[in-house]
Order: sequence, then C-alpha cells, then structure tokens
Amino acid sequence: MALDTIEPTDAVQPSAAPRRRRRKTGSPDTSRLRLGSGLGLGIAVIWLSLVVLLPLAAVVGKGFSDGWHGFWDAISSPEVLSAFRLTVGLSLTVAVVNAVMGTLIAWVLVRDSFPGQRLVEIVIDVPFALPTIVAGLVMLTLYGGDSPIGVHLVGTRIGIFVALLFVTLPFTVRTVQPVLIDMDQDVEEAAASLGAGPFTVFRRVVLPSILPAIFAGTSLSFARALGEYGSVVLISSNLPFKTEIASAIIYGKLQDADNPTQSVRDAAAIATLLLLASAVVLVLLEILQRRTNRRG
Repeated sequence: MALDTIEPTDAVQPSAAPRRRRRKTGSPDTSRLRLGSGLGLGIAVIWLSLVVLLPLAAVVGKGFSDGWHGFWDAISSPEVLSAFRLTVGLSLTVAVVNAVMGTLIAWVLVRDSFPGQRLVEIVIDVPFALPTIVAGLVMLTLYGGDSPIGVHLVGTRIGIFVALLFVTLPFTVRTVQPVLIDMDQDVEEAAASLGAGPFTVFRRVVLPSILPAIFAGTSLSFARALGEYGSVVLISSNLPFKTEIASAIIYGKLQDADNPTQSVRDAAAIATLLLLASAVVLVLLEILQRRTNRRG
C-alpha cells in the first residue's frame, strides 16, 4: 500500500501555532514615574488640606459651635441679612459686567494693535499688585469729598460697585486672553468667506471656544468681590442697612470687646454663610462650564 505524501503546503507551519501572550510588566522607569506621581499627589493633598481645608473647617466648626440655633440666630438678624443681600447682589453684578467688558478688552488686546498697547497691559495688572487698602484709598481720593473730577460716591452703593469693578477687572481679561491667542483664525476666515457677518462669526465660532474661559473668569471675579474688604471699607462708610457689606460686619464682630467669645462665633457663622453662597455660585458656574465644553 502506497503511502500518501504530505505536501509542504499541507504541513502545519510553526507560525500557525498559537502563541501565548506575555503580560507586559511595567518597566522600572514606568514604576518610578507612578511612584513619583503618587508621592506628588500625596504632597499636594496634604498641602491643600493644611493651607485651605483645615482653616475652612475650623471656621465652619466655630460657626456651628452653638448648634444650628446659634448659627441661625447669628445670620438671621436684619442687619446681617441686609449686608448679605447687598454683598451677593453686587458681587453677581460685578461678575456679569466683568464677563462682558473683560472679554471685550481681551479681544482688543489680542486682535488689535495700537500705540500704548503694552502700557494698557500693565495697567490691567495694577489691581493685582496693589494692596486692597491702597485700592480703597485710590477710590476715596478719586470719588471722595475732594474729588478732582467732581464725582462723590462715598457712602453709596455705586461707590462700592466701582471699587469692586476696579479690583476684579483683571480676572476675566487674563483668563480669556490666552484662549484668544491660541485660537486658529482660519475657521473664522472660512466662515466669513461663506458669507457670515462679523457678529455671526463671533457668536457661532469664537464665543463657543472662549465661553469656558469666560465662565472661569466670572467665577474668580465673583469670589474676589464676595470677600473683598480693604478696597470697599473706605468708600462705603459702612452704613447699616445701606452700604454695610458682609465682610465689614465680620470685622465689626471681631472688634466687639464686650463678649468676644460670642462675637467670634457670630463672625464665624457669617463667614460660613458667605462660604456657602460662594460655593453654590461657583458650583453652578462649573456645571455651566462643563456643559459648554461638552457641546463644544
């Protein structure tokens, strides 16, 4: 009986045999990188806890040291509520105005070229460099009783509004400006070549790209205005139920020598209320920012 010959093509090739996949183990460099990242994260968490979270927790704990009823009694007085409404209302208004004007200023600085542009850049950063009490003195000198321009805003809410605008101006400008610099203008030119007008190009192309930066600058402006004291205290005159802001009430509580323990608790309760208000607004702006990023 003849034996069938096996053709080479019918033979099982070695390459056809299943291979076992080797599990890739991390290289020493990768392991060191992960170790370094974990160490850096741990240091960052510890540092933030010591510098930010621990002081905030101490204030909140002090505010509730008399229980919920003590906290409510401290924040529900007519004077405190009036100051709180004034502070939050002006802070929101200032944040909205800065969102518009800051974006406009950032646009001009990026898209236009004009004499003195570098000087304007420096002027925008002046509120960052000035101590807040010096900013208050600037406002008092310009809008006080001896105003060189004849505008008297001492003891008025408009004066507080102008002072808050002064100290919060740079935030939106400096958050929107880098985004405009990095934007590719080819898309804008393509939209314009298809017949879109300048307003349509800005609304459909530019605005969606810079909107997250606008929200970020608005958040910073609101947070700064909500806790501002030095630039406002001189021009507001701290008139109860009229121009008294929340930070001024907190400072006044701390100066009460008749019952210092209770005064500190009341001040901490009012500070906790401001902290909660700031957290709510910042969380809402963060949600809007994330939704805008997803749509973009």
